[in-house]
Amino acid sequence: MINNSLKISKYCHISSDRVLVNGKPFIENINGLDNKSFLKHIYKSIEIAYSKFFKMDEISKLGFLAVEILLKDINLSVYNSEDVSIVLSNSDSTIDTDYNHQNTINDYENFFPSPSIFVYTLPNIMIGEISIRNGIKGENSFFIVEKFNAEIVVDHINSLFLTGKAEVGIGGWVNFHQEKYEAFIYLASKNGNINHSASEVNKLFNLIT
Repeated sequence: MINNSLKISKYCHISSDRVLVNGKPFIENINGLDNKSFLKHIYKSIEIAYSKFFKMDEISKLGFLAVEILLKDINLSVYNSEDVSIVLSNSDSTIDTDYNHQNTINDYENFFPSPSIFVYTLPNIMIGEISIRNGIKGENSFFIVEKFNAEIVVDHINSLFLTGKAEVGIGGWVNFHQEKYEAFIYLASKNGNINHSASEVNKLFNLIT
């Protein structure tokens, strides 16, 4: 499904060694920080104050930071909060957080399940954190697929536009598993200079992979 009226106006990549905005270097991991430390470095570098960030699991931090960077200098308040949609995907769901939760219930003699961990064992919680931060109340979906599938994300966002359920779409891929993580987030609306099609989204995604 292609909706030629939709355009991509901005996109952001985060990998273990750098952050790109519209394909250009934004933050570099010049000191070889591990994944958790680099996410904290990104948080400090973009100069935001949001204490809840430190309570999130790692995949939520990754998606949260990617959207923060994506929406920097973009005023979403010109749209109704119900008209902003989020469609994300990954291949590993919340497996790292699942392992952390499992570790709290393995030992019956040292049984300490934590609600603060358990709540993050659903990938759509990441969308919830992003929505709360940005006042987004529109449709949202999270797809778990073997590898990034641009058609699923593009078609779903286009469908929301065609049915009048969205005017802005935040789409992409956020995956975090052990020492490997990556995020690719883009903004689709009637403004921009890149067609919102699966072929174009794949080109953007492959800039960093």
